[in-house]
Amino acid sequence: MNALPTVAVTMGDGAGVGPEICVAACLDPSVLAVSEPVIIGDAARLEEAARILDRDAVVRVVDSASMAKQVPGVINVIDLGLLPPDLAWGELSPVAGDAAFRYIERAAGLAMAGEVQAICTAPLNKEALHAAGHNYPGHTEMLAALTGTEEVSMMLSSPSLRVIHVTTHIGLIDAIAKIEPGLVERTVRRGHEALVRAGIAQPHIGVCAINPHAGENGLFGYGEEEEKITPAIEVLTADGIDAVGPLPADTAFFLAGRGDYDLIVAMYHDQGHGPIKVLGIEAGVNITVGLPVIRTSVDHGTAFDIAGTGKADTASMSEAMRQAAALASASTEPASVTR
Repeated sequence: MNALPTVAVTMGDGAGVGPEICVAACLDPSVLAVSEPVIIGDAARLEEAARILDRDAVVRVVDSASMAKQVPGVINVIDLGLLPPDLAWGELSPVAGDAAFRYIERAAGLAMAGEVQAICTAPLNKEALHAAGHNYPGHTEMLAALTGTEEVSMMLSSPSLRVIHVTTHIGLIDAIAKIEPGLVERTVRRGHEALVRAGIAQPHIGVCAINPHAGENGLFGYGEEEEKITPAIEVLTADGIDAVGPLPADTAFFLAGRGDYDLIVAMYHDQGHGPIKVLGIEAGVNITVGLPVIRTSVDHGTAFDIAGTGKADTASMSEAMRQAAALASASTEPASVTR
């Protein structure tokens, strides 16, 4: 094992900004100071991305993660060679969708075998993924399947706010139907354990309501808070976990942003994603909690509209890689977060 943690960086959808942000992040001195990155992707596409970015870099093909060594200006890649040389930038491609899945599949295998200490993923395109026959809602569910994990949670982390989601990539009506006390309890426990492993001994956790004003004593909704959330909080507090709620979401995020809570539990996708993205997509990192491996990701998509132009903001990818390395260095346990 290298002195620094080896991070497998998956290239994402090759028609999107993934190759560009991977190249930039793997040349970032702040990333190289804490990790030994190795990209799982296509060497030719990365070379093209380096030219687009006007970066003087050598793309070095390695056969294994253990061969990834830091040399100034060198990007290490395990080359799967899946993309055609004429793949268009910014256009939906089932070939690129299949390749994105294969990169994740290889990275998951390396992590499960202990050959890398963390995974950091560039964005994929869900439509391209599905067109290639891989019917997963996203990275989170894909990695759960590849690692044999029954249930995981999505946590978004920014410098001023952390959010963990009870439900993610399903419609709002389906999300409300899916929420039940057991799922809320397990989600809070995963978030609590992650923060404790990161060194926050007594995390203060705010749990969002489903309805406006937390239902306002039955004025809004049909008693969802009392039925689906309150029983979970009662069990958690009885076990010594500092979970408070159900809280009106509009004030919960404000309070968390000023430091009153270490973690907010969102009930559905947009409830949690909206506040994080208002703070700036470039600052947000997606962390999958509950996997047997560490995985972080950027909190943005493939940005087909600017792919291949060199205009992509690479700050989120660098931050995701730094957090992956920090998690790998801080603990042998999976899925923790830094404070």
